[in-house]
Amino acid sequence: MNIEAELKKDGIEIVGRLDTLSVNSLAKNVSQKICKTFPRAHFIESQLFIELARIPMYLAKMPEGFAEANYFYKNCSIYFKQGVPLEELEKFAIHEFIHYIQEVKDNKGNLYRLGLCEYGEFKTYGMALNEGAVQLATAEALNQPEDIVKYYGISLPTNSPNYYPLLCNLVKQLAYLVGEDILFDSTFFSTDQFKLEAIKLLGRREFLQIQENLDKILNIEEKIILLNQRLVEDDCEGNKAKKVAKKIETLKDELKLIFMQTQKLIFTSYFDHELEKLTTTQQIEFYRGKLYNYQNFIGITENYYDFDNYYLAKMAILQERYDAILNNVSLVVIKESKFSRFWQLLKNLFLWNSEKEKE
Repeated sequence: MNIEAELKKDGIEIVGRLDTLSVNSLAKNVSQKICKTFPRAHFIESQLFIELARIPMYLAKMPEGFAEANYFYKNCSIYFKQGVPLEELEKFAIHEFIHYIQEVKDNKGNLYRLGLCEYGEFKTYGMALNEGAVQLATAEALNQPEDIVKYYGISLPTNSPNYYPLLCNLVKQLAYLVGEDILFDSTFFSTDQFKLEAIKLLGRREFLQIQENLDKILNIEEKIILLNQRLVEDDCEGNKAKKVAKKIETLKDELKLIFMQTQKLIFTSYFDHELEKLTTTQQIEFYRGKLYNYQNFIGITENYYDFDNYYLAKMAILQERYDAILNNVSLVVIKESKFSRFWQLLKNLFLWNSEKEKE
């Protein structure tokens, strides 16, 4: 099957080549943004511009629900949806340009690595993790502000409200715990650095389960898109429409459940593992701050208390361990910190209030 036939199978019909002026404009603007946003990647702007400008780019008719741009690795080309203004194309071009940058092929031209995604002989691993990371990088390059949005009954913070918001939120949680720089390095240059660090911090079994859950979320969202398209078709009415609508609601419930399970697995795996490593008051303070700040990343639903309950339980354990370290003369004596003084004042205030109530 030739390239055009494969594209048509996916509903993509080529209209024509994108003009040279538009190609150069996109390549220039995107190379500038990537180099400015990710200095640690050490891209050379002029070289990146030349590389991106050489990518074959086309305008095409695409089905409703498709992204406005698609990178097709078999011929290293990008297809943009016909009718989208050039200034809008840049938003979608960044994502596809990053896919081009990160691909790794064997001597026969077969794709076997795309950033955080690995293509095995029988199975693909980490596709959703990579899509989330690429979209996060895209949102960073566009300097998009973070906002609170609601999807499928989940309220969550994201700087990518229109594209992969659930995946981006969960990958952002991972990046906060494992390291954003490591995430983007592995995303751009297709290394195992992020995966290995995540396994070290969360556990191998836990990381692989999180990776698998992200793929499930991506697959369910794609099914929901297809079913929504089915609803607007002329022959979808009456009982048929009711069945499709019911299936959509079932998938939404499943999606919400997997999201919340994955989120909980991420923070419990990390903070449970890290808790065992705490031996100094400084380490406890750092852990406490990181756990406290995690609330700024999570998605919540109505009557959601999992993180609050987890946080309170860990705070109690931390205080016991903190007191044990201060009272154990065999441990290295560490100067009392602001956190220690604050916690002691809080305890004294509580005891003082309790005594007053007894009077």
